[in-house]
Amino acid sequence: MKRHGLQHCEENFYGYYENEKLCGVVSIKVDDDVVDIHRLIVHPYHFRKGIAQLLLNFIETKFQVETIKVATGSKNTPAVSFYKKNGFQNINEVLVNEQLTLTFLKRKYQSKGCLN
Repeated sequence: MKRHGLQHCEENFYGYYENEKLCGVVSIKVDDDVVDIHRLIVHPYHFRKGIAQLLLNFIETKFQVETIKVATGSKNTPAVSFYKKNGFQNINEVLVNEQLTLTFLKRKYQSKGCLN
C-alpha cells in the first residue's frame, strides 16, 4: 500500500507567519460554490491572538462562495465556539466511536460573499 501523506491530499494550504515563523495553517478543498475547511490549526504558543480569525477571514475573502463547511470534534469547545461566533450553524453530529463525536457546521451566504 502506497501512502502519499499531505503532499497528495488535494487540499490547498495557506499559512499565517510572524517573523518568518509559521504560526497557523488552514487547508481547504473547493468544489463549485462550497469551501470545505479540512484543517484550521494554530500553534499553541499563538493561541488567543486572533490568528484563526485571520485565516478564516482570508478564506472568506479569497473564495467568495455560497457555503463554507467544516467539521470538528464536538468536545473541542474552543473550535465549536469559534465557528458559531462566526455565523456557522450545526448541521449534524456523528458518533465516530465512544471517545469521538464530530460536529458538522456550515455557513451559508445569500449571494457570493454576502452573509446569510
